[in-house]
This record gives sequence, structure tokens and C-alpha cells, in this order.
Amino acid sequence: MNCVGVSLGHADNPAAEHWLREVVRPLGLPGLVACTHLVRVPYPHVAISLAVPAAERGGAGRPGEPAPADGPVEPAGGPVGAPAGGHAGAALAGLPVAPDGLREAAELAAAEHTARRSGRAVLFPGVERLVGTMTVAEVLAETAIDRVRVLGGEPAGPGTLLQTRDFVRPQWLDGVLTLVATPAGAGRIAPFEVPNPTPCCADH
Repeated sequence: MNCVGVSLGHADNPAAEHWLREVVRPLGLPGLVACTHLVRVPYPHVAISLAVPAAERGGAGRPGEPAPADGPVEPAGGPVGAPAGGHAGAALAGLPVAPDGLREAAELAAAEHTARRSGRAVLFPGVERLVGTMTVAEVLAETAIDRVRVLGGEPAGPGTLLQTRDFVRPQWLDGVLTLVATPAGAGRIAPFEVPNPTPCCADH
């Protein structure tokens, strides 16, 4: 897996998501998983991690799914990032990652994503399918989400209906990309995180 950290001083998740939509999504990188991370160095802000499957390895499991990390990514050409050839690696290497004062934050975001310890996924395989109402089985089969965890309710079964609200942000928990959900009435569930009220940031 190739993973780079980006720290441009975004004040909040909406600002970071706007950058991802405007700069990263148009690149069309296969298997991309882009996450936001709340960091405190050198001041509180939102950093970003971008991971794509390594060029020499395909995805593992579902089409487009990044291969599991083998361990910490060795930096290439500097302390931030690990591009390793191929179109995706070259695209990541060409992105602005961090001014000198924010490189530690970028490195932290990349390390957390590589180890799958944390990270709130904004772009990931199948995210465009998460609209309207879907069954949990469809979510797990058609996207990179591997687990749905319900807070304060019964565990979700394959037929449980998820009201996506067209806003789904899973996160890395215990090495698994997990959608945290909450009961939504009538036996349905919905993502715990509600859509951002800013119109430009309430899409995929």
C-alpha cells in the first residue's frame, strides 16, 4: 500500500473534504482511501491521509480494495509519504503535502492510516453507491466498508436497512474500516455522523 500524509492547516473536516473533492477526487485513483485525522501538532487542525494499492500488488478481496498494510511505510524522497511507482504513486507524489511546519502532522496521519489505527474515510471504493437506503449486506458487498457497528441498539444483520442520508463516513477501528451507526426507528439504522450542514460539503 502506498500512503501519503497531507497537512495544509485545514481548520475542520468540511475544509479538508472540500480539498479532497476539488484536488484529489478528479485524479481518479483506483482503490483510493482518503481519510481525515484530527491532529494537535503543531496546533489543532485536520490532516489527511491518502492510500492506494501498491502498483505491484492488486487489491485484496473486493475489486479496488487496498491491500493490507505490511507495516510502517518507508518514506520516499522525504519524511512524508510513500509513493512507489505507477500512475497512482506518481499522482500522490505530485500533490502538495505540507509546509515545513506541518510535516510532523502529515507524517502522523500517514502512520495512523498505514497501521489502520484511525482515520475517518471520505473517499473509498464504493462510496458513490452509498445513497438512499441500502441493506447492510449491500453496503459490505459493494463498498470497502468491512463492518457496521450499531451504538445503543441491536447488532445489524445482513437485511438491516441503512438510511445513508447520502453521507457515510466510516473510520478505521481495530484495523477494520467500520461504519458506526445508530438506530433510526422502524428497525432501521443510520450513520452516527450526520451530514454537514454546509451544502457544498454534504455530497460524496
